[in-house]
Amino acid sequence: MSPVNAELRSDSIMSVEMERSKVQDNAKSAPKVLAVPSIPDNYTPASGSVEEARKNVIATLQSDLRAGGLGFQHVETEILPEDVNTPDKWVPRSKLITRLTGKHPFNMEPTNIETLLNQGFFTPPSIHYIRNHGAAMEGLQWDTHEITVAGLVSNPMTLSMNELASLPSVSLPVTLVCAGNRRKEQNMTKQTIGFSWGPCAVGTHIWTGVRLRDLLLMAGIDMSRAKHVEFIGTEDLPNGKYGTSIPISLAMDAFGEVMIAYENNGMRLTPDHGFPVRVIIPGWIGGRMVKWLKEINVTEEPSDNYYHFFDNRIMPPHVDAELAKKEGWWYKPEYLFNELNIQSAMANPNHDERLDLRSMTPDAEYTIRGYAYSGGGRKVTRVEVSFDGGKTWELTEVDRPEERFSHTTKYGRYYCWVFWSLKIKSLRLLETAMGPGEVMCRAWDESNNTQPANLTWNLMGMGNNPHFRVKIHPESGPNGAQLRFEHPTVAGPAKGGWMNPLNADELAEVNAKLAAAAIAAAPKKDPTKKYIKWDEIKKHDNDDSAWIVVHNKVYDCTPFLKDHPGGAASITMNAGMDSTEDFDAIHSSKAQKMLEDYYIGELDEGYGDDGSEAAASSGVEEAEVLIALNPRQKIACPLIEREELTYNTRRLKFALPTKDHILGLPVGYHMMLSGKVDGKMVMRAYTPTSTNDNVGYFELVIKVYFKNEHPKFPNGGIFSQYLDSLKIGDTVDVKGPLGHFEYERMGHVQIHGKPHEVKKLGFICGGTGITPAYQVIKQVLKDQSDNTEVFLLFANQSPSDVLLFDELKSWAEKHKNFHFWCTVDRVPEGEKWDYSVGFVTEEMVREHLPAPGAGAFVGMCGPPAMIKFAGVSNLEKVGFKEGEYFCF
Repeated sequence: MSPVNAELRSDSIMSVEMERSKVQDNAKSAPKVLAVPSIPDNYTPASGSVEEARKNVIATLQSDLRAGGLGFQHVETEILPEDVNTPDKWVPRSKLITRLTGKHPFNMEPTNIETLLNQGFFTPPSIHYIRNHGAAMEGLQWDTHEITVAGLVSNPMTLSMNELASLPSVSLPVTLVCAGNRRKEQNMTKQTIGFSWGPCAVGTHIWTGVRLRDLLLMAGIDMSRAKHVEFIGTEDLPNGKYGTSIPISLAMDAFGEVMIAYENNGMRLTPDHGFPVRVIIPGWIGGRMVKWLKEINVTEEPSDNYYHFFDNRIMPPHVDAELAKKEGWWYKPEYLFNELNIQSAMANPNHDERLDLRSMTPDAEYTIRGYAYSGGGRKVTRVEVSFDGGKTWELTEVDRPEERFSHTTKYGRYYCWVFWSLKIKSLRLLETAMGPGEVMCRAWDESNNTQPANLTWNLMGMGNNPHFRVKIHPESGPNGAQLRFEHPTVAGPAKGGWMNPLNADELAEVNAKLAAAAIAAAPKKDPTKKYIKWDEIKKHDNDDSAWIVVHNKVYDCTPFLKDHPGGAASITMNAGMDSTEDFDAIHSSKAQKMLEDYYIGELDEGYGDDGSEAAASSGVEEAEVLIALNPRQKIACPLIEREELTYNTRRLKFALPTKDHILGLPVGYHMMLSGKVDGKMVMRAYTPTSTNDNVGYFELVIKVYFKNEHPKFPNGGIFSQYLDSLKIGDTVDVKGPLGHFEYERMGHVQIHGKPHEVKKLGFICGGTGITPAYQVIKQVLKDQSDNTEVFLLFANQSPSDVLLFDELKSWAEKHKNFHFWCTVDRVPEGEKWDYSVGFVTEEMVREHLPAPGAGAFVGMCGPPAMIKFAGVSNLEKVGFKEGEYFCF
């Protein structure tokens, strides 16, 4: 037996009575906090004896011991060859598992559900699933390891393991589940960014530790300010230490049973399970239960740890890796995956199990069985099985061992899996094989959540819980006819399961047949012209190569990008697609004539034409899940509200395709609005004042430039007047996004596609040019953890012309990191004005914008003359260099 496991298997630890006395004395200085008394568990005696509690735990484990099982304290003693040349060469591990990520890091699950369930309600530590982001932490010792409790507490504490174990403890069974359980099914549909978990990333131990709530009360938690509790481990990963947080409502829940655990199944934790101490959060995903725990911090804000944001999320199905980064989906708190969702899976029939038809006498029976669980303490109320493709469902028998082994069910909280079974006549499996060819299961919980019929793909492949379907194949076996059962997948990289995609040879054969059929049906071409397919055109959709299609002719506009009056982005947003309507809407006959210089061929509308209508409609169908904006197709948005703010300013509210859509505009970008004026298509760029937090609609604040108000522009603003003329129910076409400045979060910005980090962000805006800056400022200020300092110098003609003045002024009064100043050309006689008068000057820039230097950037948006003479000129005078300012 290795030294590591000799310690783990010890049935006793050193006496802790002296430590208990010392910790309790230290806690006497903590202020008294009104607290609900801790709830007694099923194991800890009134005396609080550690040894007695452990004996009770072991007695319960023994009562559920299954014949042929490994045993509730089974651990390995052998170092496997796979680990010898890795950082985990010191950790003994089981052979009865499937490795999911090669040799290192170690991530594993049991080989199949039948093996897992045959162990009984309690899972042996050796085959309980493991999720490691890096190496198991070597060198951590019980006698030297300490944890801290700090932050918004009056009595910060540092506790040794003996001191922690001396405190009043709690023991209860909790089922742990990886957020990626059953992910491989998603990977068979479309590759996620996660590795391929099967259905066995689940297991149950009796965990022993100290309630987090009790620790926080001892430390004197400041409940007037506390909002979150952060956990940080000791492991050093590529992006820092692993950390995350939970809300204070869960941390202080008297029935939530969040614990700081140091034992599982009556023994000290194994290295892979977080020795010497970890977090257990009943009803939540395993990814929040930090192993090798070092710090507990009470905070006002959620954790800003890399792994809190970039792990454990369920994003909408249209969000891929590129879009997630571009549009900041990683930072949207509503997509965090915390509480487990409802789930069930089938152990028998097992994958690749065979059933001899000769055994199927009229009286022969077969027991279908599996597991189910839910999250947040919700009880699994029923599990159902269907033999007819989901038309009808039959109730199974559900066994809830947790009700015998845990105190929490007495208070309506269920934190463990259930086992379900259904005894049937074996001949029903043959009937099902001849009919729909599959048997399936689904579970329900007390909130009437149930599993969906089909999976919904998401980027991280998390929370996958469609009906669990087992295919039944009648076939010939060595002893005659038989039924072979097939699960959706097998865990890890191995091939197996009915969801396996075509292999490379099979896929090539299918594609060859499709290509041959398409070529045979292709239209005849003019042999004197070059034809270009959409497959090729779509590749040229960026700054390095920008092709567009106008009236079925292909043009390479790359040489013109730098000289285009509207900026390169106006071309690249249409690159790789049919731009006919957009081009005609905003270009003169002169521009159309110039386009001939860039002609390179004709559009080939034969095979490969997946870039026009077909691709556009397909993209919209997927995007309609949540995102409204589509860079390749306009969407019609009806006006649903309008408000006159002043005689020439309007707040317009437009509905998105459904009440569940968000606009999908990156912060700092704009979009193109278009409509027909006097029979001609007109298109202009606008930035909404609403954000992606607004679901089902977007808002614009516009200034209307009326006819005959300015001698230089007798016709006024054509498109602003068009928007002003819209009646409720009228639509405007929207397309985008478009831009080259994006604010992500915490001072991280993208400028022309390159990342920058800013500490101070200034804006010079004129008139309606406020809207992109307004959106960025709003994003910074709504995030209380974002300390980026923002400055706004806002120029207008008169006080009544200042858009959003009251809102901006109010923000400046409430937020120390927002500095707001205005200047106007003129102030009407008798009107009070507390800000500057005149054009933007060098003095204004010095006084009201950040000083040049590391981490300072200034953005500008307004009329070209203002940008050139009031913006760039004055910024350079005070010391800003090119590259430290930009124009929206």
